[in-house]
Amino acid sequence: MHIIIYDVGTSSVKTCLFAIDSEIRLLAGAAAPYGLYITDNGGAEQDTEEWWAAICSTTREVLRKSDVRPGDIQGLAFCSQMQGAVFVDENGKALRRPMNYLDQRGVREFKDCMGSGLIKVSGCNLVKLARNVLVNYAASTSIKDPVWKYKWVENNEPDVFRKMYKWLDVGDYLTSRCTGRIMRTPDTAFATFLYDTRKGKEGWNKGLLKMYKVKPEHMPEIVDCTDLVGALTEKAAQELGLAEGTPVYGGGGDATLVNIGAGCTRPGDTHIYVGTSGWVSTFMDYQTVDVNAMITGVLSAKRGYYNYFAEMETAGKCFEWVMDHLALDEVGVFLDPIKVTDVESRYRSLYDYLSEEVSKVPPGANGVIFTPWLHGNRCPFEDSNAGGMFFNIRIENGKRDMIRAVLEGICYHLRWMLECEAKKVKTSDPIRFVGGGALSPVTCQMLADITGRTIETIDNPQSVGAIGAALTVAAGVKGVDVLELSRQLVKANHAYIPNPENKEIYDRNYSVFKKLYKSNASYFRALNA
Repeated sequence: MHIIIYDVGTSSVKTCLFAIDSEIRLLAGAAAPYGLYITDNGGAEQDTEEWWAAICSTTREVLRKSDVRPGDIQGLAFCSQMQGAVFVDENGKALRRPMNYLDQRGVREFKDCMGSGLIKVSGCNLVKLARNVLVNYAASTSIKDPVWKYKWVENNEPDVFRKMYKWLDVGDYLTSRCTGRIMRTPDTAFATFLYDTRKGKEGWNKGLLKMYKVKPEHMPEIVDCTDLVGALTEKAAQELGLAEGTPVYGGGGDATLVNIGAGCTRPGDTHIYVGTSGWVSTFMDYQTVDVNAMITGVLSAKRGYYNYFAEMETAGKCFEWVMDHLALDEVGVFLDPIKVTDVESRYRSLYDYLSEEVSKVPPGANGVIFTPWLHGNRCPFEDSNAGGMFFNIRIENGKRDMIRAVLEGICYHLRWMLECEAKKVKTSDPIRFVGGGALSPVTCQMLADITGRTIETIDNPQSVGAIGAALTVAAGVKGVDVLELSRQLVKANHAYIPNPENKEIYDRNYSVFKKLYKSNASYFRALNA
């Protein structure tokens, strides 16, 4: 069975061609970038045509790299970034540039709705919060949540709002573009926090739509992740270079599908993901919420299961930032005066080179601590004003210490979220580590030492969302249980055991790390509000 999956991230699409039989094999992959447009008023937007052009070019590239013909493809689906907002007309055409999950323009809309009332929890109206939690164990407590994007457009772009037919997420828009059927999957519907997750009542909740003043007619039909949505249209097939009529399945969001691709499909299985963003997620057969720590149970690809999900906004993005601004300067000088071509011929990428350099610095980064809040933070505290900082730089510290501190800071924050999860649910040991961050053995060992948990990795961890989507499609085609299929085909390839010699230094630095936000929250607000 041959399946094409589009992993639509924040900055690029990774298109993967899989073969699935007694194992799952990545036959070919291709990636293409697109823009993220940050505006002065807190906006973060993308372009549908840039997405589509990247998808079309990478589809043709993976077919060229393999001996698979378009007619051999038995299914395709999207694994995409979540909590975006794509507003479309009756033909499925976007009415404006999609709003990325990082968009935080809805400050006034959030305050007008959730900031009122005498009694508040986490800055939100207690009555509205309670109504939401009763329906789906979640609520729109962050200005980055999709409903505030919807309300911002209503208040600031009335012409767009008047023409709106349906409100979609990123993957749903692309699935609709492929099939002509305008729909959402349950997981992206849940991510609006307007979806009822109670057994027997699944679907858009009329009471929540009324409370947030969202028009019911803007909410599309719901199609399960493993369902066949439709067939690839003639127009889409011609542009993609695929066969008309190719089956298109529901797919889902990255937070939904990564646990499937990681093989974490038994209740209690925990995985950690580090890509552009990062998260800790524990697979559950029931739903729960921690309002204070901003953790909730996100819908799984299989009905009746959930991912208890704690997210940080910038994880791998921090390492990308340190690569651009510390490892390289304006004229392209590396940490050591080595020619670029020499480095690139010796290392798979600059990230590998930096990982090796980081390994030369002792645990604890010689006292330097970094906070990975380069675009605010969501869990365990919600604060769009929070920023990154290097703490305790002294005259003897150098670039390598700072670069290691960035990786350690990401791991400290992941430990913080893991400990918050462990207060409410049972988390696993070992933990599966996936995403691009898991490609670095240095980072894997660092994460094991800082969390005190055994860290397992899998093959192709950078494509884990696509693997999960491919298994979801395969389950739909074969009519089998996607959780069981994942357990059969996804196995650990390596384990990293915590080094007890590093525990004392990491525990000391972690204790300081957790106090840095509380000590500086008012200063972040003064500078960035």
